[in-house]
Amino acid sequence: MPFVLLKTKLILPVLAITGLILLASQQYAEPALPVDRVALGKLLFFEKALSLDSTISCASCHLPEFAFADTAEFSRGVGGRLGLRNTPSIMNVNARDLMFYDGRAANIEDQVHFPVEDPNEMNVGFDEVVRRLNADPFYTKSFLKLYGAKPDRKNLAAAVAEFERSLETANTPFDDYMADKAESLNASAIRGRDIFLSDRARCFDCHFGPDFTGDEFKNIGLYDGKSWNDMGRFNISKDSSDMGKFKVPGLRNVGVTGPYMHNGRFKTLEEVIDYYSDPYRFVSNPINMDSTLQKPLNLSAEEKADLLSFLQSLTDRRFLNR
Repeated sequence: MPFVLLKTKLILPVLAITGLILLASQQYAEPALPVDRVALGKLLFFEKALSLDSTISCASCHLPEFAFADTAEFSRGVGGRLGLRNTPSIMNVNARDLMFYDGRAANIEDQVHFPVEDPNEMNVGFDEVVRRLNADPFYTKSFLKLYGAKPDRKNLAAAVAEFERSLETANTPFDDYMADKAESLNASAIRGRDIFLSDRARCFDCHFGPDFTGDEFKNIGLYDGKSWNDMGRFNISKDSSDMGKFKVPGLRNVGVTGPYMHNGRFKTLEEVIDYYSDPYRFVSNPINMDSTLQKPLNLSAEEKADLLSFLQSLTDRRFLNR
């Protein structure tokens, strides 16, 4: 039996009716092949055969109902193993490069094999996944239809990347406000936007552009070489100036993608705002922290509430009121 559901089944249940034994058969038609590469990528994203024992898929950690992020500090992979960093949202990545918090993947296609091969995640060789797909007639036909070739490392990564690139969102109160629908944001959110853009808070220095990220690596103070010991970008670049730096995430849908930061330390946006107000309350001796954060903001309670209102306005309406 193939590793995925057989596309045609003959079921012969035994039915006992008034003492008689009847045989019933039911023929299931083969499902239609995916209509395009995005549809194929979606099937693969939810395909558990991309893991060693076929128990988890990409969607097991990137939960669709939470903007394709996870709700745990660290996701669990095959055998219940914990990942090493918090699972970020994969929405609004169409314009991103240098994927992952440490930028170890050059682009979206390149990032596909990392979780598949990671021992703490899906824990299976990428070539083995390709072999499994080639052993399944449905996937073989799908790839031949859409890529003109059987599954291989390149078109497998390309298909998953096509799906991930399709996950763009812009139906937010903030986007409506920017389209001159002033009533879309309340007074608190508008004040929060002003704080976000101000020289006082300087949030916009790192979170800018359509998706509120500059795709840069920053050390925001969550590294002291002791209890906060993930060296981030340095592990890849080996450049001492990158010690404790992590890629700045986009803020779209940030209202539903907690817990936050590369280590999932902050469960709520309120905690995140508290951190930025005074990082030293959390990490007393940060190493290599960005100079813009070295002087505490000491935000007032009202400023914090206004910033929260603004950040919540960046979440697509499909995820609101969860």
